[in-house]
Amino acid sequence: MSAIAPQGEVRIERVFGAGAEPVSLQWLVQAEPVHRQLRPGLDADYPSQMRRVFSGGAEMAVAVARGRVIGVAVFRLFENTHAGRRFYVDDLVTDEAHRSAGAGAALLGWLESEARRRGCEGLDLESGTQRTRAHRFYFREGFFVTGFSFRKSL
Repeated sequence: MSAIAPQGEVRIERVFGAGAEPVSLQWLVQAEPVHRQLRPGLDADYPSQMRRVFSGGAEMAVAVARGRVIGVAVFRLFENTHAGRRFYVDDLVTDEAHRSAGAGAALLGWLESEARRRGCEGLDLESGTQRTRAHRFYFREGFFVTGFSFRKSL
């Protein structure tokens, strides 16, 4: 595994913001192969699928080092009766070839700041039970387990 940048050299770039306005289509193109490492079943027409996701309220930011996307975060803000104003991370992934280079920590730090700026009291995400390496990272970053997530296929 080769880390391409120490943590201080990772910067966060917005790809799509609230209201589905494109900020940088160049970063969207570069985000696709990294995003597919977490979500291999994404549509073949990735830009169209992501535009639909963004039109539903999602936003995207990427971690960039030396001009390359090495991490992707898809997130949204919404309010519900359970948690109130909620800042939810749909997807958080760092390029497998560049793990431990600071991209995940940089993205989480940026997401936390953004959540606070928008008046949220917490940052929520779900992680598949098989992703034990990611779980160690989340625990190390101060996350804790709050419940179970259930799903029924239809």
